[in-house]
Amino acid sequence: MSRRVVRQSKFRHVFGQPVKADQMYEDIRVSKVTWDSSFCAVNPKFLAIIVESGGGGAFMVIPLAKSGRVDKNFPLVTGHTAPVLDIDWCPHNDNVIASASEDTTVMVWQIPDYVPMRNMTEPIVTLEGHSKRVGILTWHPTARNILLSAGGDSVIILWNVGTGEALLTLDDLHTDLIYNVCWNRSGSLFVTTCKDKHLRIIDPRQHLVVAERFAPHEGMRPMRAVFTRDGLVFTTGFTRMSQRELGLWDPKNMEEPIALQEMDTSNGVLLPFYDPDSSIVYLCGKGDSSIRYFEITDEAPYVHYLSTYSSKEPQRGMGFMPKRGLDVSKCEIARFYKLHERKCEPIVMTVPRKSDLFQDDLYPDTPGPEPALEADEWLSGKEAEPILISLRDGYVPVKNRELKVTKKNILDSRPPTGPRRSQSTCDTNFSNSALGELLEEIRSLRQTVQTHEKRISDLENKLCQFTNGTD
Repeated sequence: MSRRVVRQSKFRHVFGQPVKADQMYEDIRVSKVTWDSSFCAVNPKFLAIIVESGGGGAFMVIPLAKSGRVDKNFPLVTGHTAPVLDIDWCPHNDNVIASASEDTTVMVWQIPDYVPMRNMTEPIVTLEGHSKRVGILTWHPTARNILLSAGGDSVIILWNVGTGEALLTLDDLHTDLIYNVCWNRSGSLFVTTCKDKHLRIIDPRQHLVVAERFAPHEGMRPMRAVFTRDGLVFTTGFTRMSQRELGLWDPKNMEEPIALQEMDTSNGVLLPFYDPDSSIVYLCGKGDSSIRYFEITDEAPYVHYLSTYSSKEPQRGMGFMPKRGLDVSKCEIARFYKLHERKCEPIVMTVPRKSDLFQDDLYPDTPGPEPALEADEWLSGKEAEPILISLRDGYVPVKNRELKVTKKNILDSRPPTGPRRSQSTCDTNFSNSALGELLEEIRSLRQTVQTHEKRISDLENKLCQFTNGTD
């Protein structure tokens, strides 16, 4: 007799359920732009949703506690001159959000803790560097004020939001439209998927593709990829027969997948949301009415199906709450904000437990709001894991911390050593001695001008006296 052994997992009985009707957000005109974005971003304080707007692009920021019917005159964030394509909350400041638009700009906004009376139109800083629409934004997980943007020009730019300048520009690593970008846990690498069917793992500071795979999924539809906690890469895509497919890859050996599974024949692009604390990946397809969740382990078949949450209405977008925003007293391990045509519906994923005590195995220490590095430290080559916090006593969001942007004086920094596309070809690498000589020459010229001005003034006075004496 054979005996079937059920795989042991504390997440085997995870189930999802919607919140009560009065905790939903209704009468929201969700954007109808045809772009494979989540259209929603959430953190422990706010819910942000890209909405329809006449005469430009806009998104709405709602305090989480303000559920129910949203007033038609609710203030919007309206600074872009074309539709907003992506938004992302800063992981180190719950009041700062970045937005990307078809108008080729990225804007960073400071959201007050109170609801403003009028539309917000003035960002903290506007980042200009792309030549086509910007459709992807993602903040660095461990370094302060570093924001990555990717545009339709196949260029990736890393910005220092604190100074408003571009730290790195990667303009020769992709040959077509970039579908998505995801950092690894420490922020030393990121993975990209592209319309040219390549999966690339990139070290931005070295300006180098460290691993690459052509057609991890053979279909022509868009792919998505995320890093797991252990440094593996989880991907979603389509087979040659247009079936949806998921895969798991080792960056050290991209020839063969660790796991490759077919799912179904739906045509919606699968958006993966990965939780590093539980190693669960949630798959939400645009236009689907379900959320599937899988656990990634080091045992075959490596990607284990757990369950599916289903509802009646198809989803237009999805927001994923960071772990520190969950209710640990209810054994809540994930929370989604599912967008429909006119409302946003929170969905809670829970592990049933009889005890009311804090469940240590469900809530290991998780990344907190403090950055581990400054932008300059990361750029110089330093690496650090996220600074972790305990959720034993719950997480209380910190008060509004203002983001200050200090734009550097271009005369205070040395010019770049390498050629840039928008610069002239003249040599601008001045040494300190040459700079000192130039300043000395400027002082000498100033003194000469002052001497000539005094002489001209004296001559004018004499001429005036001579003219008066002859009249």
